[in-house]
Amino acid sequence: MTTTPPDVDVVLPCLNEAEALPWVLARIPPGWRALVVDNGSTDGSAEVARAYGATVVHEPRRGFGAACHAGLTAATADVVCFCDGDASLDPSLLVPFVREIRDGGADLVLGRRRPHGRGAWPVHARAGNLALARMLRRRTGLRLHDLGPLRAARRAPLLALGLTDRRSGYPLQMVVRAADAGWRIVEHDVPYLPRTGASKVTGTWRGTWQAVRDMSRVLSEPPAHQEGRVR
Repeated sequence: MTTTPPDVDVVLPCLNEAEALPWVLARIPPGWRALVVDNGSTDGSAEVARAYGATVVHEPRRGFGAACHAGLTAATADVVCFCDGDASLDPSLLVPFVREIRDGGADLVLGRRRPHGRGAWPVHARAGNLALARMLRRRTGLRLHDLGPLRAARRAPLLALGLTDRRSGYPLQMVVRAADAGWRIVEHDVPYLPRTGASKVTGTWRGTWQAVRDMSRVLSEPPAHQEGRVR
């Protein structure tokens, strides 16, 4: 029996997101596959994900990057998207991102988060993101405003980037290495909603500082001009 491959794989890193997953998974576009990467949940997230039709990938190594990369390596679709599993971002917003990738308008499409609702994006997290965007501009010349998790690209070139960060620096490393490889990178505004449950990274000053430190380490990497070049 031949199984039809998914049109798009959506990687959803997950650590105790049982409450948020029903909302998120209900918004996965038809024909796409949700890959929920369980990063050690203790609230039954994996069971909830399966109940809503998602494919569950288990990644025992803690870390946002570890979960994202496990999803990427498990993906089989030509185009892979990333989205947080905490209901702060609507995965249906990825439809025009994927269209832009397939039409050849960009190699990596990012969502620029625009907060909607009280408490959607804490001030300290926004300040840390702004500082990193400025450092990224100095490092690569890219005039991006956000390093948010909502994004789309083709799977094979992503794997060819050889991403190594397994903590909070993973999203930034993807952008830096893509820029070094000459990718066309664009961003589009997306609404950013108050997340469901407690944040694991940017909900506290300590978590934000750790994320900034991880990402600053990524920015100190020497350029890798040939890796992951899109052909």
